[in-house]
Amino acid sequence: MQGTNDNQARERATEVFEDLTPRQIVARLDEYIVGQDDAKRAIAVAIRNRLRRLRVEGELRDEIIPKNLILMGPTGVGKTEIARRIARLISAPLIKVEASKFTEVGYVGRDVDSIVRDLTEHAVRMVRQERLESVREMLMGRVVDRLVDYLQPLPGRPGRRRRSAASEEEAEAEAERERQEEERFEQVKRLREKLRLRLRTPEMDDAQVTIEASEQGGKLMQVFTSQGLEEMGMDLQSVFDNITEKPKKKKRVSVGEAKRVLLSEEADKAVDMDAVVREAIERVELAGIVFIDEIDKIAHREGQQSHGPDVSREGVQRDILPLVEGTTIITKYGPVRTHHILFIAAGAFHVSKVSDLIPEFQGRFPLRVELDSLSEQDFVRILTEPKNSLIKQYTALLSTEAVTLEFSDGAVAAMAAAATRANQESQNIGARRLHTVLEKLLEDVSFEAPYGDGQAPEPRTVTLDEQFVEQRLAELTKDKDVADYIL
Repeated sequence: MQGTNDNQARERATEVFEDLTPRQIVARLDEYIVGQDDAKRAIAVAIRNRLRRLRVEGELRDEIIPKNLILMGPTGVGKTEIARRIARLISAPLIKVEASKFTEVGYVGRDVDSIVRDLTEHAVRMVRQERLESVREMLMGRVVDRLVDYLQPLPGRPGRRRRSAASEEEAEAEAERERQEEERFEQVKRLREKLRLRLRTPEMDDAQVTIEASEQGGKLMQVFTSQGLEEMGMDLQSVFDNITEKPKKKKRVSVGEAKRVLLSEEADKAVDMDAVVREAIERVELAGIVFIDEIDKIAHREGQQSHGPDVSREGVQRDILPLVEGTTIITKYGPVRTHHILFIAAGAFHVSKVSDLIPEFQGRFPLRVELDSLSEQDFVRILTEPKNSLIKQYTALLSTEAVTLEFSDGAVAAMAAAATRANQESQNIGARRLHTVLEKLLEDVSFEAPYGDGQAPEPRTVTLDEQFVEQRLAELTKDKDVADYIL
């Protein structure tokens, strides 16, 4: 029996985790995130160790716990982005929460157990969407067939009537009627085939159609527990789904909306939600990632009095501690064990220190990585190197309006210098400063596009050089008060 369980665990490991080495994981992260090599290496090892654990034989597997991390660094240096990218890379359910929104048991506020409930909800949606994508073509075929029936019903196929021998003329007339009915039937069939092909494309999405569909959505309610107001999405309709059939209702909608509604109906029939829930819970327990941001906000700084809104800081740490140590949380999908969920805590730690956290909490986050502040050269790389760089994003956005953006090397350097200067003279918000810089630079272009008489966009090329950038940003950086307000 133990051997069977070991084999099943190894099979699950292959399904849940892509077999990526730490070096490959870092290489994938490098495609989107500039610098922060220490943080990338630490997270890559933590992720690989989860796969290694599932390959360990025997009882020792359950004794191996994840090595949780604390990421320390100012805002905008990539802490959240690293966690988000690693979750996408391994198709792991991830939830990001702010530690400061939770309160200690006994105060009205969010209960920390909602972290696991929200993570499980996200995993269920993720697995359901994956299964839906795998059968989307088949389901869309069913949706199109239903729409064809609504738009062009198929008449009953004419049958051969038993002809009476009253007269030869009547027999010939009866034969002619049958022939005409057969022709109409074949004509409708041809129309239905043409309609089916058109419905496969967005060509008819604006047309109106009357469909019969089940009522969508259920009633949500909030539960006031002893820990506070808990936002539990309890779908009351699902309680009665197995007892009574959902009522159908006629509604007139666009074909595009009808596709969405009918696809949801067909998905409910085709996707086994019991199997989805089982896989989602397993994925949470084996591969779930919880990213707790602003962890420094609940650290009790030495010498600080406990009063006012800070009174529950240590209490929140103690409430989170059982989740990190390993416990079982009851969700609406069933019990979920947190023993092997990876927890990543992050904070700027400008005022407080990691040592200000309670010792038990520190002990459950043995790995600590300090992320570097971003330099001017880092900003240059962030603007140009990643697959999703800001320059590529804005270029793609405006290309939809027939506007071509061209950035010179001098322009990129000037943008990086302006962002660095603004961070030094006002609040340091890291790479997020680049969003403001680019928005200001392209404000007029974004407002005026598309160019032309409105019938068709007029192609236009906009070149940004160093002089253009310096002129546009000079008014923002020459006056510190203005820079504080805008940048």
